[in-house]
Amino acid sequence: MVAALLADLFETHRPHLFSVAYRLTGSVSDAEDAVQESWLRLAVARQYEIEDLRAWLTTVVSRICLDRLRSAAARREQYVGQWLPEPIVTSATPSSTPDPLAAVVRKQEFRFAALVVLDTLTPPQRVAFVLHDGFAVPFDEIAEILDISADAARQLAVRARKAAAAAPEPVTDDTHRAAVERLLAALAGGDVNAVVAALHPGIRTVGDAGGTASTAINVVAGVDNNTRLWMGLWKRFGPAETESAGRGQEFEPVLVNGQLGILSHEFASYDGLPGSPQRVYGFTVVEGRVWGIYDLVNPSKLTGIRLPH
Repeated sequence: MVAALLADLFETHRPHLFSVAYRLTGSVSDAEDAVQESWLRLAVARQYEIEDLRAWLTTVVSRICLDRLRSAAARREQYVGQWLPEPIVTSATPSSTPDPLAAVVRKQEFRFAALVVLDTLTPPQRVAFVLHDGFAVPFDEIAEILDISADAARQLAVRARKAAAAAPEPVTDDTHRAAVERLLAALAGGDVNAVVAALHPGIRTVGDAGGTASTAINVVAGVDNNTRLWMGLWKRFGPAETESAGRGQEFEPVLVNGQLGILSHEFASYDGLPGSPQRVYGFTVVEGRVWGIYDLVNPSKLTGIRLPH
């Protein structure tokens, strides 16, 4: 096949392949690497033997991601603090040249809370569940990827499906935005009762810095604990209302996996106030209140920030 034609054909499948790889790994960098590796393998393959290019590439990407998942499982054993997926951060305002990643994460199965649940699965469970339920790959093809029987692949998906059911039911973008803005307004106003009212009884804050910066090492659970945590942090680091109030964090509204979140820009220490690295705050909303807050600080997990310069 002529190289230019092959490259054009591959590009038509790139969004699908990235979708598969990102849901399988929860990592933007690993997903992009897997897609690029699949292109290199295609370039040296016997193209005349490939009957269904999309299926062939999906299988290749899945095998690469399975290897990445297994190596990530080993890294997680040595990881400092909590482990979260890598977010995809895009502009909160529509662009004349939309990022392909923004289109990927508009789907509900790419919401951040859903990816958090996928991280609790074993690599084989994740592959079986994501490929079958997410991309309609038959169990006999999944079995070949995992080197097991089709029945065993089916059972892996069944177990994964039960675990995935723990993910909160997705809410509309408008409901999500209203709940997050309500919490931010309550924090900005210093109104403890309003903060309590904005938090779901099951609220939990999860920080992921990998030992690179300050964040909660353990999950912070419960309304009281989270109210104290976030009112204290806002008082110390929140955006300054005036110049005389001092220098606070610069918060930029963004979309974190398709829904409203915050990008906190890096700032240096100032007048006794410690500085802070760049961080991303994602949120999950349940029943109109904030149920999950994710504080992502590890720079190696922030490669998915795709904002116009």
